[in-house]
Amino acid sequence: MDEEKVTVAAESMEPTTAPAAPNIGIEQRMAKIVSTVFTPFSIPFLAFLLLLLVSYLRMLPITYKLIILGIVYTFTILTPSLAILAYCKINKLSTKDLTQKQHRYLPFLLTIMSYVCCLLLMRQMNIPWYMTGIILAALLSQVVCIVLNLFWKVSEHMAGAGAIVGGLIAFSELFGYNPIWWLCLIIFIAGMLGSARISLGHHNLSEVLGGFAIGLICTLVVLHPYLGMPFSFLLF
Repeated sequence: MDEEKVTVAAESMEPTTAPAAPNIGIEQRMAKIVSTVFTPFSIPFLAFLLLLLVSYLRMLPITYKLIILGIVYTFTILTPSLAILAYCKINKLSTKDLTQKQHRYLPFLLTIMSYVCCLLLMRQMNIPWYMTGIILAALLSQVVCIVLNLFWKVSEHMAGAGAIVGGLIAFSELFGYNPIWWLCLIIFIAGMLGSARISLGHHNLSEVLGGFAIGLICTLVVLHPYLGMPFSFLLF
């Protein structure tokens, strides 16, 4: 009897293992990192950064490039972020609350207003149309997303990813380069980003694919040298 008690006590003291829990935690952390790095606000700035560093525009004076990047950063990252932060503070909302459809309208509108200011300023400065076109494509994507948000919560993150793919295709036609390796990289990142948004429970598959399609189509319609004719009057 005593031996049985000792055996039971020894078994109860053995550590129990839960191998699935650490994996779930790592998956969630990785998904949050991917979503944070590739936030929709960073997409236009990254597009300008690549355009000014990789294309022939790298030959432009450094002062001119810094002015353009400063304008884009101010109106596409800094201003929308501060405005949305103030909105959350005033209404006592968390970042997670912004994933709910009813709390997404005002952040959309604040971002659109900031993008409009950026577009007007760049036109006033006579910045080339293929640069202002990036802002116009992002603005058009935002407008489509806010309209669809009335009945369908599409992914802004994936709209940004789709916009980069569309931009690569459009600029490859405009500047005459082969974008295949860049496309492979961006599509791979887009797959990671879409999986992260689904893993975090912010969107389902249709919302992820829908967001990607919106960004892709809006960018091609604005920037592609053959498809962008309907919006050319806004860029020249």
